[in-house]
Amino acid sequence: MNFLHLFAPGGDRTVRYALSGAGGGFARTLLAQTRRIPRLSPAVLCDQDVPGLRAMLLELGYDPAELQVCGDAQAVRDAREDGRVALVGDGALLGAGEWDILVEATGSPAAGYEMARQALTGGRHVAMVSKEVDSVAGLHLAELARTHGSVYTTADGDQPANLIGLVSWAETLGLEIVAIGKSTEYDLVLDPAAGTVTQLDITVPAPELAGLLDLGDDVRATLAARAEAVAALPTGATADYCEMAVVATSTGFRPDTERLHYPVARIAELADVYALREDGGVLHRPGAVDVFSALRLPGEASFAGGVFVVVRTGDPVTWETLRGKGHVVSRDGKYAAVYLPYHLMGVETPVSLLSAVLHHRPSGGTDPRGHAVLAGRAERDLPAGTVLTMGGHHHDVTGVQAVLLRDEDTPDDTAPLYLAAHATLAADVPAGALITLGHLADPDTALLDAWTAGRAARPAAGPVNG
Repeated sequence: MNFLHLFAPGGDRTVRYALSGAGGGFARTLLAQTRRIPRLSPAVLCDQDVPGLRAMLLELGYDPAELQVCGDAQAVRDAREDGRVALVGDGALLGAGEWDILVEATGSPAAGYEMARQALTGGRHVAMVSKEVDSVAGLHLAELARTHGSVYTTADGDQPANLIGLVSWAETLGLEIVAIGKSTEYDLVLDPAAGTVTQLDITVPAPELAGLLDLGDDVRATLAARAEAVAALPTGATADYCEMAVVATSTGFRPDTERLHYPVARIAELADVYALREDGGVLHRPGAVDVFSALRLPGEASFAGGVFVVVRTGDPVTWETLRGKGHVVSRDGKYAAVYLPYHLMGVETPVSLLSAVLHHRPSGGTDPRGHAVLAGRAERDLPAGTVLTMGGHHHDVTGVQAVLLRDEDTPDDTAPLYLAAHATLAADVPAGALITLGHLADPDTALLDAWTAGRAARPAAGPVNG
């Protein structure tokens, strides 16, 4: 695909965007890249820390004369009329300026939903980076976009959009997809000499792992031994489950198991690992969405943040030819893995913004449905009155284990995880039980309404596979 040709029909039009959560890491990468793209311009930027946002923009090389801190709607309008970027601390002021598309990146379920809702009902587009919002209100926001003639889309550069794009590419080519997924955010890096494995800034002893670098004849037994060897490291970030919920909604691929498999695997093993069980792999059925922990040696290329699809091969001569060119094909020749071992965050997002505004075309799925639900199980007995606090890098909900449920396995009263976040429990929840709507004393009413309306408007129409 020639992207210069793809967006040439837009001529000299400048795409203007608003950005919420503008002081965060994702936002910084987009704002930095914007300076290199003449056809893209920030219009209104919102963050609770306006001085910090302004300081970051100056660090990125924005001219101080371009920036205007605004405390009310008239100030926003004046700044935009003068060609300046309006900086605001209140999301309610975003709509006062003229712009084409909102990039929602707060990570706040309630606040992010409200800003996206206002944009769409105002006839503007939304690129959703906050997967927490999407996992609760995405179906309703997609319906709002349809009824108001706008685009609601995931954002390229974030793993859900990248994976949806890879899936659509594979489907266009007629490949029979068995599994799709991503790696965990950080690789497992094995130092055989030291007998340790490191994940980001945590190093633990794992002397057995050096002897488990080959899958051996029994794939599942090897994976079990690897999991035991790295058991001291955290597994199963809430963010992973949330991202795969967004992907399931857009693609129809669904979890094979509610806690996902999380195999510790090397890149070259993906086609063997994500084979069906009758062929030695981990899958009980085709059509799975999953996450793996990428195992590598120091100096080997990283997969952290990457995405993959595993397909049935078909013609053996074709795929043996591709194996010879270095592609990942299973040992029995029945499966192959195709992957993108990166995501570039906001550096890639301009493609989604140009596509939505110039072509009225989303980067993500075109017919989202309720194929899976991001829910939560109590990790311990949670008494009535407990506040389900959300926090940390992965936006975990204290005392709750994230799970991803297939639509047919989801009880009607199940609470989506990020509707439960920050809510108070009205009743005791025993360890292992799903958090339900009835357990919540004070869920955000707008989010609850969006969840209910979205599920009613866009129920699952049957899975793509399995």
